[in-house]
Amino acid sequence: MKARLQLVLAALCFSTAGAAIKWCAFGASQIAAFRALVAMLAMLVLIPEARHRWSWRVGLVGVAYAAAGLLFVFANKLTTAASTVFLLATNPLFVVALAPWLLKERVRAADLAFMGVLAVGLALLFVGGHRHFATAPDPFVGNVLAAGSAVAWAFTVTGYRWLARQGGGHGPIAAAAACGNLIVFLLCLPGALPLAAGRGTDWLIVIYLGVFQLGLAYVFLSRAITRVPALEASLFLLVEPVLSPVWAWLAHGETPGPLAAIGGAVILTATALKSWRDTAVVTA
Repeated sequence: MKARLQLVLAALCFSTAGAAIKWCAFGASQIAAFRALVAMLAMLVLIPEARHRWSWRVGLVGVAYAAAGLLFVFANKLTTAASTVFLLATNPLFVVALAPWLLKERVRAADLAFMGVLAVGLALLFVGGHRHFATAPDPFVGNVLAAGSAVAWAFTVTGYRWLARQGGGHGPIAAAAACGNLIVFLLCLPGALPLAAGRGTDWLIVIYLGVFQLGLAYVFLSRAITRVPALEASLFLLVEPVLSPVWAWLAHGETPGPLAAIGGAVILTATALKSWRDTAVVTA
């Protein structure tokens, strides 16, 4: 129960990303670079084990993390926060394909049916997620980037489970996140220069994103992910798409189109029902 609560708290921190990124006047490369730098430092301070567990395995998972984080920031600058997070929420569709291959975790027939429902939601999001706002100037490209982030995040979640099986507790997982943020910083720094002065508010947002939205979230995530199967972990983290559109609506007035809203509702409803069913099976 404690591990699952920690996943929910991590998702709560994650959910504030879209609204915060859109509030910041910096470009996507600047936000990605400085958010990653602050997050890496925060993780090394908040999770001491992350300083000593670096290896080629950690670096490999860090690459997947970097791809997910980088695509997520750029997607949020181009499409709505709702579309970004709903598309990211389809990552279990890819986890279920990766887990048997990489982790030898069994996939049940019910999981495959759930993946089919997620695929329908994904299709609806792509068809109906093209609403333009000042904070979402190119929704089609943003949606493609968000889908890419979902694939990369599926590799990341699966990679975390893989690291957990190698031993070392949550240290290697936190190290992989810190390594991934370092990769993002190095990749985005050339595009972030020359350094814009920015408003004080912009720098506060970047610090918030690094310390709380990512750093604190990974304190919770790194401790929980070693005790929860990859698919189940990805499902608990779907608390994020429940709240992210709410913050974006309150802060920026973004609202998803009808088909996109239906797609998001399909994904979240299916996830809630599956989580309830899985809990009932475990406790029976």
